[in-house]
Amino acid sequence: MPYVTKREDVQRPCPPVNLGIGLARAGKKVLLADMDAQGSMTASLGFQQPDKLKVTLATVLSSIINDGLPQDGFSMLRHGESVDLLPANIELSGMEVMLVNTMSRETDLREFLKEVCGSYDAVVLDTMPSLGLLTINALAAADQVIIPV
Repeated sequence: MPYVTKREDVQRPCPPVNLGIGLARAGKKVLLADMDAQGSMTASLGFQQPDKLKVTLATVLSSIINDGLPQDGFSMLRHGESVDLLPANIELSGMEVMLVNTMSRETDLREFLKEVCGSYDAVVLDTMPSLGLLTINALAAADQVIIPV
């Protein structure tokens, strides 16, 4: 379920984070995915140095583009509020360029989420405030979309 907004301020990741934590408190297993290269959601969950993380959305998408779906297990970050996080960092900004030349570029995220969704009751995607290929990937992967007005 992507959270899509044109708002570009510091509080933008609050609604998707609160939604995810609320679902977790209701007993759901939740994955939060930060799809913004600024890593606002990642930072808001306490991971202040996203460039030092080994597994990020950029590394996952790069693996899919270059090698297909990751076969070996990788771990999401676990937050104290009982949600898992697929973090983002500045490397994600290069993924827009990489996706331009990729076949079926709008479905790469959907293919990955199909693999991991069986482990989660809900996946909340915090998209960047633009309609680039990453946001299109999020929309293509979604069953539901939240667009605040």
